[in-house]
Amino acid sequence: MTFSTIEFFVFITVVLALLGFTRSENTRRNVLLVGSYFFYGWWDWRFCFLMFFTSATDYFAALALERSQNERFRRILLTVSLCANLGVLFVFKYYNFFVSSLESSLAGVGIHIPHLPVILPVGISFFTFHSMSYTIDVYWRHLKASRSLRDFLLFVSFFPQLVAGPIVRGSQMLWQFSYDHPLKKDNIREGIEIFIRGFMKKVLFADTLAVFADPVFAHPTAYASPTVWLAVIAYAGQIYYDFSGYSEMAIGCGRMIGFTLPVNFRHPYLACTPTEFWRRWHISLSTWLRDYLYIPLGGNRKGRLRTYLNLAATMLLGGLWHGASWTFVAWGALHGIALAADKLRMEIIGTREERPTTPLGQFVGWLVTFVFVLFTWVFFRSQTFEIAAIVIRKMLFLDAAGAHWYYVNAMVALVLGAVMHVAVMLRKERDLTVDLRQPLAWPAVAALLLLVLLFGPLTANPFIYFQF
Repeated sequence: MTFSTIEFFVFITVVLALLGFTRSENTRRNVLLVGSYFFYGWWDWRFCFLMFFTSATDYFAALALERSQNERFRRILLTVSLCANLGVLFVFKYYNFFVSSLESSLAGVGIHIPHLPVILPVGISFFTFHSMSYTIDVYWRHLKASRSLRDFLLFVSFFPQLVAGPIVRGSQMLWQFSYDHPLKKDNIREGIEIFIRGFMKKVLFADTLAVFADPVFAHPTAYASPTVWLAVIAYAGQIYYDFSGYSEMAIGCGRMIGFTLPVNFRHPYLACTPTEFWRRWHISLSTWLRDYLYIPLGGNRKGRLRTYLNLAATMLLGGLWHGASWTFVAWGALHGIALAADKLRMEIIGTREERPTTPLGQFVGWLVTFVFVLFTWVFFRSQTFEIAAIVIRKMLFLDAAGAHWYYVNAMVALVLGAVMHVAVMLRKERDLTVDLRQPLAWPAVAALLLLVLLFGPLTANPFIYFQF
């Protein structure tokens, strides 16, 4: 069940109706918990038990962590929690990947390790990170353990952000369970406004751009260099509109129900440095990696070389988090190198400013950063290094032969996307909204939906980040 399908619209309507008829907060949360597990079980109900197992383990581990004063015992409890989460993640997402990577080497010495007949549970990387951050925060005594198993299960499984984020921490969500959440007209209106904006990004822009990008990445040798460049730019637009669209739809759904989810994107393609890009792109993941991986590794507290190594290691694991493929690892490694180089740049010129201060410096920084991000997206999108190498050769005009294909819908979506970003810049980067209280708001919404019918593809694509 995805946000851009009829099934979801029926689901959210039923959930809102049940919440509207309910007067008890206790019953409302029961409805949300059952609804969230139903939402997740729509793909495969068996994985609901997997999510319950990791959630229950972390719930009871956190209670014991808070009560105990024995640091050795507390470390054991944290280890149990991390092993439960990372173990599940390894078995379902990474075991077959590492076995395949070692297969040829092991075969040479007569060792055969069988593959596991498992499928990847949707959104497993997200709900494990939700739960892990909670246990770590309780271990650090940054957060009180939840006393309600029901509320904690709801925190992990809350359907708007369950399968593709934002990655929500206990400190951002659990405190919201301290008050009631009756349905309010203003919340529903604001939520619909945010949801519509995300829906338009996904269906009108992302799915349309995919129509152009997918064939080129499937057979890059068939296309000329300008067409490959356009396809890479189209994919950059696709993944941004797809993921930021999902995030806004999730935030909108949460707002309808009365919960506040964190912002996940702040116009990342306006960034002038790699560091600024990661302040704007997938914010919930970049801050998670910073707080739970980079800083515990030592951050920038142990000298320049260690800082660079910590940045590289953090982004390397961040790339692996995205998918069990060496191309994702390469993508993360390139961004780690770029962050280290940007850190060195700031040290050389003696500034803490991430963004250049002069207009020329900002333009050059934006251009270099954007082109770098485009090249790294090649590894993120390509199924193999062979495909990535072909695409990069095309982009460098080392092999310019092939067909020219300028797909009209892709160009329309790119132009509309550019107009949207110009509008955002003119509004000083404030989010665009459709105020449903205005007299012409609903006709405007109808016109936007008509644009979807006219320019959108005939079928909706799954959200890209569902695979992570």
